Amino acid sequence: MKIAIVGTGYVGLVSGACMAEMGANVVCVDVDKQKIENLKQGIIPIYEPGLEELVSRNVQAGRLEFTTELKEILDDVEIVFSAVGTPPDENGSADLKYVMEVARTIGQHMKQYVLLVTKSTVPVGTADLVKEILHEELRTRGVDIPFDVAANPEFLKEGDAINDFMRPDRVVIGTESEKAKDLLSRLYRPLMLNNFRVIFMDIRSAEMTKYAANAMLATRISFMNDIANLCELLGANVNMVRKGIGTDSRIGSKFLYPGCGYGGSCFPKDVKALIQTADKVGYDLQVLKAVEAVNTYQKTVLFEKLYNYYQGELQGKTIALWGLSFKPNTDDVREATSLVLIELLLEAGAFIRVFDPVAMKTAQETVKRSLSHLPIENIYYATDVYDAALNADALLLVTEWKEFRMPNWRVIKKSMNKAYVIDGRNIYDPNELKELGFDYSAIGVK
Repeated sequence: MKIAIVGTGYVGLVSGACMAEMGANVVCVDVDKQKIENLKQGIIPIYEPGLEELVSRNVQAGRLEFTTELKEILDDVEIVFSAVGTPPDENGSADLKYVMEVARTIGQHMKQYVLLVTKSTVPVGTADLVKEILHEELRTRGVDIPFDVAANPEFLKEGDAINDFMRPDRVVIGTESEKAKDLLSRLYRPLMLNNFRVIFMDIRSAEMTKYAANAMLATRISFMNDIANLCELLGANVNMVRKGIGTDSRIGSKFLYPGCGYGGSCFPKDVKALIQTADKVGYDLQVLKAVEAVNTYQKTVLFEKLYNYYQGELQGKTIALWGLSFKPNTDDVREATSLVLIELLLEAGAFIRVFDPVAMKTAQETVKRSLSHLPIENIYYATDVYDAALNADALLLVTEWKEFRMPNWRVIKKSMNKAYVIDGRNIYDPNELKELGFDYSAIGVK
């Protein structure tokens, strides 16, 4: 089977490489000529564990190719996946211009049956708009060529995307056509060998499933963060509470870890987009609005702890941040808590020393682009965790990278100006740090 995937971002490149690994012949398409040239030379535009090796292996096997011209390969493919970006507008709704451009290009150049599958996260009803564009372009050309449209939302976790694709919890497919169902069943058959089941449904339900899944996970995170903040005020320990409720089979233990807020390209964007979708049809998603409000506040909690510790006197203080990416195993800093902290610290007149194992470059570029109105020259990009902690008046753990779990605290204490640690992910033993002479704060623990 030969397929095309339009968009070589996170979703498109991972999906294309994994489909090639399953035996499909895949052409990844992108309008960015430099990105395509880099991919042909083995230069991967994103950080994802195992992706570089996967791309290289399938390029060498001849199953994975790259091009900038979708129209030139349409005659050779059975399925086209649209995995282009859907960035949020100013009001939070998804911008569909790239999705529509893909549909328009296909409608203008297709000569035979095409199954167009939307893999990007798109609002409910987008497939109908895509079909309208395809019909419009075919009418303009005066031709009648059959096509199908389907929805196949992705559920990939950054940092574990390849495993998620190859061993998924489920594959959700929305389609109205038996032919489309048959084609996608053939494509995903390798994943069904271990009794794995593809879930077929109508297109609108498939589009909604993606948003509902991310909204539920975001809700669990914000719920636990809200409970954690209350635990601190009441003298309870959220770590004990989490264990107590997580053993209830109706609740389960996943996504019950309190912290300093969620970020990334999915949860914030999808929650906003779903709220906007509901607003357009006159429904008030009160729970999700609260989820978003809690998360916005939670990103400031570490700063508030620091501010209170120093009674508002942060001018000239040196603050170390461990972790810049929104989660471990990625260089993605979109909507990351670290960016909120950096902005607040710079506004307060502090000097900042930061370190992240992977995300230093993307963070520095983002800071230059979005915080140029602040004294960003007061940020020092350290070489390792110890360099970041040097002469610091406080150390804030923001992202729970594995290499941050067991540092040499005795060395760090000697190098810091003030031995104060704020654990934004609750990964450290408070008794150990206190015995070593640190002042210690965490989330949801008095």
